[in-house]
Amino acid sequence: MTVIALGLASRGYPALFPAALGKYPGDALWALLVFFGWGFVRPAASTRTLAMLAFATAGLVEFSQLWQVPLLNAIRATTAGHLVLGSRFAWFDLAAYGVGVAVGVAVGAVIERFWHARRVMHRETRAGGDRR
Repeated sequence: MTVIALGLASRGYPALFPAALGKYPGDALWALLVFFGWGFVRPAASTRTLAMLAFATAGLVEFSQLWQVPLLNAIRATTAGHLVLGSRFAWFDLAAYGVGVAVGVAVGAVIERFWHARRVMHRETRAGGDRR
């Protein structure tokens, strides 16, 4: 929910973000949301797989913006359609998506380390209790 709120804020209240970054924080947050979405759909997937899926999804959506047909344009004209599908292709958006996915990878690494440390502590606690 935080990623969604920040992404919407980046478009609705751009003054909250550094002006030099333009619209790109929203693009990066969108890709981060896609990363988390893939993690929800495929919880057993590795962080690397999630990163590839997220970047591929973001790239496909971005390149789909080169295809301007009436049906897609009608969907893109809605708020939800614009938020999900965008409207105009831009190479720099791909870089922003890369940043968003990289943040997802970093968050994934932190979570994996936390759960690994927790499993190790649990094993050590059980092993210590078994010796009594």
